[in-house]
Amino acid sequence: MPEATLDDTGRLTLPEETRERYGDRYWVVELHDGIKLVPVADDPLDALKEEFADVDEPAGELRDRARKEGLDGVGR
Repeated sequence: MPEATLDDTGRLTLPEETRERYGDRYWVVELHDGIKLVPVADDPLDALKEEFADVDEPAGELRDRARKEGLDGVGR
């Protein structure tokens, strides 16, 4: 696992191989036990289309199923 360090001004320098693989822009997500860097896509809409390219159900059906599974999970 590559290591990254902060400089005197608080900038984080990522290893070159990490930047080449994931890009130069990241969201910093704060978690209860640390942080996570999430790469920002050059075109977020294209990234979403690619992520959901294999989903055949309409959004309304996905939403309804997620709601039902969520309620079932909490015993309602």
